[in-house]
Amino acid sequence: MLSLILLSALALALVFSFWTGFTDAAYATSGIIATRAMKPIHAIALSSVASFIGMTMFGSAVAKTIGTGIISQNITSGEVIIAALGGALVFDMIFSWIFSLPISETHVLIGGLIGAGGAAGGADVVQLEGIIKKVILPLITSPFIAIIITVLITALVIRIFRDYSSSKMNKYFKRLQIVSTFLFSITDATNDAQKVMGIITVLLMYYGHLAEFSVPLWVALISYVTISMGTLFGGWRIVKTMAKRITLIKPYQGFCSDLGSSIMLGVAASMGMPVSSTHVANGTIIGAGLTRGVKAVKWKTIRNIIWAWILSAPLSAIFSFLIYKGIELVI
Repeated sequence: MLSLILLSALALALVFSFWTGFTDAAYATSGIIATRAMKPIHAIALSSVASFIGMTMFGSAVAKTIGTGIISQNITSGEVIIAALGGALVFDMIFSWIFSLPISETHVLIGGLIGAGGAAGGADVVQLEGIIKKVILPLITSPFIAIIITVLITALVIRIFRDYSSSKMNKYFKRLQIVSTFLFSITDATNDAQKVMGIITVLLMYYGHLAEFSVPLWVALISYVTISMGTLFGGWRIVKTMAKRITLIKPYQGFCSDLGSSIMLGVAASMGMPVSSTHVANGTIIGAGLTRGVKAVKWKTIRNIIWAWILSAPLSAIFSFLIYKGIELVI
């Protein structure tokens, strides 16, 4: 029974990884698709390759935060992980697929872990201090920091190229967007794949297959492969929301947005902070749009996205709590 539970939990972790890549295609490629610098299928392919390359460039600090910094390690059984991932996927699929909203997989995963862990061991198993420092504060502040960084980058670009015509700027930055999208995809996948790596590694520890938290190479490989495959298939409905319904951007703004995202996600990954790529990507797109004035941003779409963010962790926690209680009744 334990082997079956462990295998089921591992399989669900890979499903979550694939789904993360599937929806993350929107974040990494929305800018380059919006400006038509690349065809959508080519942009997704570029992002998929970059996603796989990301595993060679950063460590596993985010994986350790997810695996050991949200709930106590001694409670991370297969049942808890199944409930956590199940609740996260239920919420994510409803809002990202049915309502086409860019949902934070970071939010839903952490909410799921808290809900399932709380159901199994009570409030004491939740590591509140670590969650506040490495999760809540970065999640709250990252969109605003992303906006500021992108506004500054865009303002600098406008200043440097102020004597160039619009047509010449568009020509240059359509090419540069390929580079910025590639960088964004690398850092995005690094941050998100590590979350799955953390889940799988802590599972292996719980069942005695690892003596300490150290991500095996095969775990890193399979996490990046599944997230890259998800990216290759791409969540096209979410791409439309990100690329067209937040603001209309030009190639130089798309370049600045992607560059701002890659800087933030790369720094966060190095510091072990599981920052939401959804928050960062939305923040940088808003920042790029704001350089053309407040009215350039479609605030109605932003309000809908923010409500989805607010509900993500609490509802995922509730779903995961209920799923765990259901599992208890069956097993």
